[in-house]
Parts: sequence; C-alpha cells; structure tokens
Amino acid sequence: MTTAPPSDARLIVERRDDVLLLTLSNPSMRNALHPDIYATGTTALLAASDDPTLGAVVLTGAGEHFCAGGNLNRLAANRSRPPAQQRDSIERFHRWVLALRRCPLPVIAAVEGNAAGAGFSLALACDLIVAAESAQFTMAYVKVGLSPDGGGSAFAGRLLPRQLAAELLLTGAPVNSRRLHALGVVNRIAADGTALDEALALAQSLARGPRAAHGRIKGLLDAAGLHPLERQLDLEADNFVDSLFGPEAAEGIGAFHAKRPPDFPRSTS
Repeated sequence: MTTAPPSDARLIVERRDDVLLLTLSNPSMRNALHPDIYATGTTALLAASDDPTLGAVVLTGAGEHFCAGGNLNRLAANRSRPPAQQRDSIERFHRWVLALRRCPLPVIAAVEGNAAGAGFSLALACDLIVAAESAQFTMAYVKVGLSPDGGGSAFAGRLLPRQLAAELLLTGAPVNSRRLHALGVVNRIAADGTALDEALALAQSLARGPRAAHGRIKGLLDAAGLHPLERQLDLEADNFVDSLFGPEAAEGIGAFHAKRPPDFPRSTS
C-alpha cells in the first residue's frame, strides 16, 4: 500500500494484435489502485468476452512495479465518511475481479517489481502469472490493521498451503517469485524488465488456441472443488459434448488427421 495522494491513476486499454493489454498506470505511486479504474477494467473485459477477434488478455503495471494496492490517504479519508461509501468502492473492485475470473479468455498477469495488497490479489485473480526474477508479492493489509479484499484470502487459501497462506496474511511478509514458482502459483519466471514481453508471447500463443474450449476449461477449473465429484463429472460431460459438436473440435480433429497445425475458428460459440 502507498501513502501518496491519489493523482493520475488510470487503466490503459489497448490491443496488441489479438491480445487485449490492460495497464495499471500511476507509476509515481507504484500503480496504486483508485475506484475510477474499476469500471474501466470491468467494461473492457466484458467487451473482450464478446469480441471473437480477441484470444487472450494481459494485465500489467506501468514502469517498475505491478501494483502497490490501495491508497492509504484515500482509505484514511473514508474513515470520516459513511461505511457504505467504502463498501461501494470495494464492491466495484470485486466486480472487476469477478470479470477477470469470468472472462472466457485466458488472463495473464505480467508482474515486475512489487505486487502488494490488492495488487497481489489482482495477480492471483488472473489465470496465469509471469513474474520477473526479482518480483516481490506481499499481502500487506495486516500491516495497517486491515484484512484482505479482492479475493486475496480466497485465492491464497486455494492456491497455497494453509500454513503459507496464514503466514502471508497474518504477517504481511513478502514472498518472492521463485518461491511462488516452486509452489506452482507463478507459471513462468522472466528476466527483470521482460515480464510483459514474456506474457505477451504466451498470450499470443494462447490466442491461437480454441477460444470456446478455453472458456469451458476456465469454468470447469473454477467449479472444481465446489461440488461433489458426481456434479463435476456431470459438468465435464456437458462441456465435452458441447465441445465435440462445435466448430473448434471439427477443426482440431480434422487438423490432427491431416497432420497439420489447427486453424481454430474465431467464434464465441
């Protein structure tokens, strides 16, 4: 978290071929979050979900850091306002987090420098994480007497061993990219300064894949562990049948038999 006053926090939305690039931009404050950017992020992801020409999303931060989390001056000011105002801000943030999870496209976090507090939560909300060698991740909430938001407890609780999740949330101690990579939370380690390039290359590769199948896989992964095995098997059967009789499987199976790379159709069906 940062104590600097809010200034130019914004989310830059741009296209890189068939990849949507979202850049948290407020580098003088290590890309600290502000409520004004939440709607931009949610709207961009909803639009990407309906755009058959896009195949993946990358979320990154401008400059040397991914995201410092919330702004303490703004939070301090909110203490003199009705609690409902802060609740509304968090709920807008959570709508953006849900949009990251529910977007049918693979979403990749490209992390340089620090991902702290809600910045760590945002990175964990993505499907994949590419992190720089020296990147540091911190659930810093507890250091100022706060508990997590943005899914920090949910994602850490699901992705990390219980003791490590408790250590990170109860102490606010940093964890480096190498340790998270060893635990399978960070997917790829990049040389410092190259995390975005690595993430964009991975995104371009995924964007050439079967878009509808990617969306079904994301849904199945989020459902796993929430249902009895029988229910998950039913979901797998439903999604498999839908996939088999769709245009992507027709192309994929045909390409396999023809011994050529598949050229998956750009379709949301």
